[in-house]
Amino acid sequence: MKIIVNLRIILYISLLVFLLPLYSFDRITGLDFASRSEVIATNGMAATSHPLATQTAVSILRNGGNAIDAAIAANAVLGLVEPTGCGIGGDLFAIVWVEDDKKLYGLNASGPSPKNLNINYFTKNNLTVIPPYGHLPVTIPGAVLGWAELHKKFGKLEFEELFVDSINYANKGFPVSETVAYYLNRASEEFSSYPNFADVWMKNGQTPLKGEIFKNPSLANTYKLIAQSYGNEFYKGKIAQKIVGFLNNQGGLHEMSDFKNYNVEWIEPVSTNYRGYDIWELPPNGQGIAALQILNILEPYNLTDMGHNSAQYIHLFTEAKKLVYEDRAKYYADPNFSKIPLETLLSKDYAKKRSKLISLEKAALSYAAGNLEHGDTIYLTVADRFGNMISLIQSNYRGMGSGMVPDGLGFMLQDRGEMFSLDPLHKNALVGGKRPFHTIIPAFVTKNGKPFMSFGLMGGAMQPQGHAQIMINLIDFKMNLQEAGDAPRFRHYDSSQPTGELMLDGGYLALESGINFETIRDLQHYGHTIKFEPGGFGGYQAIMKKDNTLYGASESRKDGHASGY
Repeated sequence: MKIIVNLRIILYISLLVFLLPLYSFDRITGLDFASRSEVIATNGMAATSHPLATQTAVSILRNGGNAIDAAIAANAVLGLVEPTGCGIGGDLFAIVWVEDDKKLYGLNASGPSPKNLNINYFTKNNLTVIPPYGHLPVTIPGAVLGWAELHKKFGKLEFEELFVDSINYANKGFPVSETVAYYLNRASEEFSSYPNFADVWMKNGQTPLKGEIFKNPSLANTYKLIAQSYGNEFYKGKIAQKIVGFLNNQGGLHEMSDFKNYNVEWIEPVSTNYRGYDIWELPPNGQGIAALQILNILEPYNLTDMGHNSAQYIHLFTEAKKLVYEDRAKYYADPNFSKIPLETLLSKDYAKKRSKLISLEKAALSYAAGNLEHGDTIYLTVADRFGNMISLIQSNYRGMGSGMVPDGLGFMLQDRGEMFSLDPLHKNALVGGKRPFHTIIPAFVTKNGKPFMSFGLMGGAMQPQGHAQIMINLIDFKMNLQEAGDAPRFRHYDSSQPTGELMLDGGYLALESGINFETIRDLQHYGHTIKFEPGGFGGYQAIMKKDNTLYGASESRKDGHASGY
């Protein structure tokens, strides 16, 4: 008996030793975390995941460009300086507020699988899963055409002007940040033997160290072709030919027609009202509506009285997330191939019905999806003096992507095709020319029909959970824009995936430091399995507009930077 008691004491002391050094207390707000101040300006604001990209965006704004111009220019810089999170081998989604129209526009620039790839290919080759790397998960990259279409519809400066900084940095070099150096080194463990990876990112036999000047002249040349051709070379010219030729040499089934026939899609954002604020996301094939579903379930509860990051609040949020992610696994897919019951999924009545399944006393091991049928990334946001705002997210998936680096182009292709299901009856089943389920989601908030906030949070399945936590921090717990992002986060992990596998074991809760020991103990009493994770809680950027003042916030966990003028 004494041995058991002593072991418990040792366990508690060990947890306290691990957690207490990580705690910090804000003397002004009384919140149990340290937070930087918001950035405040009136003429323009940019918040991105890297200081050089933010500086580029602000420079574009100062030189007469609008928010859309600045976002494209910043994204091009990020593809160079943060290749571990994004690049022109990946996809793009955006929500744009256009002041002249007093309207939100949604852009889905996610690409489909090659038309010659289907489930039969995997069956014939005795493959039961889509591999994460190599040519098979490579879908058509949508980012470049997304840039071109954003600019054609809303841009102000010449398209070529938007690539001046990214081309200069690529040719002359830039100092690698600590975060990017770390993730490049990790990527090299997987990709160093893949074609062309070492030629681009391991010129001295290793990936660049923190502070080392890195150049990518191949990407500079690629950017020049894109800038001069308005992106046409990427889909109909030399760049497309190089990509297709490279993939075919690796055994791929891609054709030039897959690139030539690709088009982005302008779509209507969808929303729910949460305590007087309209939260906007993009509909599937992305997962944005999961954040709206979570907020719908939580709205009837008094979260303020529960307390920020209390055990009761985290438990309730986690159970709501479990319910929503079962719907995500069953229903979210390319709407051009499957009918998505969007109206029902976003209705308050459906949320009320689903919430009845939640026990306020005990964590559930599993939930069934609603029966509705008779089924590593960068984020940036920019606001300009003209009143326009853009919420843009862009990614290669799995950090750098597929490992496929086409000859002489300086970038890696995405591996989004891994997200398809090989179950032919599943809504997200692989079909040639179909877009896979997507994790990256931009968000926007309006209040009384006016723009209030543009924001996003990176991190795969964390994104809807993070979107909901950010909004609750702002609205229910009255935090400012930076505090809402700096506050400790939690993330529920499970086996519920858009490929069809469902959660059976309750999953586990990952907690950031700053959530107190009593809360951890209480969550265990609810029946939650607790784990401490070093990362995976996403990267956050946001801009808020109040009257004529802009407030900017950026991620404290990464290289994020917000700046205005």
